Amino acid sequence: MPVKKNGAAEMPESAEAKSMPPVRRGVAGNGCCAGASDGTRKLMLTLLGILLVYLIVFFGTLIRNNLKRYDTIGRVDKSERTIVVEGEGKVAVKPDIAVTTMGMIAEAKTVAEAQEKNTAVMNKLLERLKQLGVEEKDIQTTNYNIFPQYDYTDDGQVLRGYQVSQSVAVKIRDTSKANQVIALAGEVGVNDVSGLEFTVDDREQYRSEARRLALEQVAAKARALSEALGIQIRGIVSYNEYDEVGKGMMYDTFVESVPAEKVMPGIEPGSTEVVMDVSVVFEIR
Repeated sequence: MPVKKNGAAEMPESAEAKSMPPVRRGVAGNGCCAGASDGTRKLMLTLLGILLVYLIVFFGTLIRNNLKRYDTIGRVDKSERTIVVEGEGKVAVKPDIAVTTMGMIAEAKTVAEAQEKNTAVMNKLLERLKQLGVEEKDIQTTNYNIFPQYDYTDDGQVLRGYQVSQSVAVKIRDTSKANQVIALAGEVGVNDVSGLEFTVDDREQYRSEARRLALEQVAAKARALSEALGIQIRGIVSYNEYDEVGKGMMYDTFVESVPAEKVMPGIEPGSTEVVMDVSVVFEIR
């Protein structure tokens, strides 16, 4: 007997059903969400790019403006609305000190012998300087050197001995004794004296006077320029000053060991100048 099957009877597939592609609902749903996610991501990246460009422009402008204010103290560029005026003030001054360098160059077969010769002469010099009224604080060692000395022959160099040199800078506050100090070279055996200069010890009081004269010159020039160019001076943008070291009377000397009375004649200090140069940048309109 035929066996009866439970459940629905199997239906034959139609040609139309066979021709339709299988439906994958899960995959179709994920594709839709992925498309939406990609669009959102692109939109966010675009917005972030616009924001980044804005921030770059904003901070770049801010930095530029700050630099501009720094360079011109909050005003427009100097080249556009400023003018530079310079002045110079000079004050003639009688020198109140003399400065010179004195030293000894000694040579011997050994370093010890050369040092002994050098030290003996320099100690005599220091003792005599103090006797002339030069204070210890006004005597300063400027160099102390030891060098080997060679003779050069066809066979090469041959060590001859050693040279020891020592120098001290001497500040002479009583300028009338400058020639006596120089004369010590011949007396004690110093063989290197150079650069006797008369100058001013305390320059500050004269710098103030030179500055005043320079600023008066600047003010006069500024008024003349204002009238000639038809401009108005509104204020000062910047101010600079330069203190020139005015040279007084200077004697170039090199003294060897000779009798003291033949070393130096009378020396006159002459005069010197304290010079101040100023430069003022004015805002104009």
